[in-house]
Amino acid sequence: MSPDPEQMTLPPDGKPDSEQPAWRHDFPVDWPQDHYVARRDFTKFMVLTSFAFVVGQVWIGAKNVLRRRAGLPPVRRITEIDSVAIGTALKFNYPNKDDACLLIRTGDADWVAYSQKCTHLSCAVVPEVSRGCLNCPCHEGAFDLRTGRATSGPPRRPLPRVVLQVRRNDIYATGLEVSPS
Repeated sequence: MSPDPEQMTLPPDGKPDSEQPAWRHDFPVDWPQDHYVARRDFTKFMVLTSFAFVVGQVWIGAKNVLRRRAGLPPVRRITEIDSVAIGTALKFNYPNKDDACLLIRTGDADWVAYSQKCTHLSCAVVPEVSRGCLNCPCHEGAFDLRTGRATSGPPRRPLPRVVLQVRRNDIYATGLEVSPS
């Protein structure tokens, strides 16, 4: 009975074993065994990969639960009404000290506020009130000043809007609105 040709180890150059260089005897490569994958190895790979996916999904779920438990953002005073002229913007941080936002006065009693991070790659957006937009200088993206929706460039999602409330002579940030599209 002759051996199975798929299970025979043949040198890649086809020369007999006696003519092979010495290094090939020191580092033999068993080509058929090198390409053979046992069911046990395949099953182990599939189980470990599936486990990694399950751990990732549990992590995402846990982060969402913790985010919901954090509650509503705090109510925070931004500035006095008279300190921001019409057509200008004021930078402030909300809801955390590291979250840069822009308060923009578009009219006598018209105010809008957005996160200053572009929804594409988090570059700082720059207000251009006279043109009615917020520009992202990194990739030439633009957002509508009235709605926060992306109007050009790579960003696809609108800017997170800061909910404002005017109390007497002060402006307060009371929450964030993040649109899904």
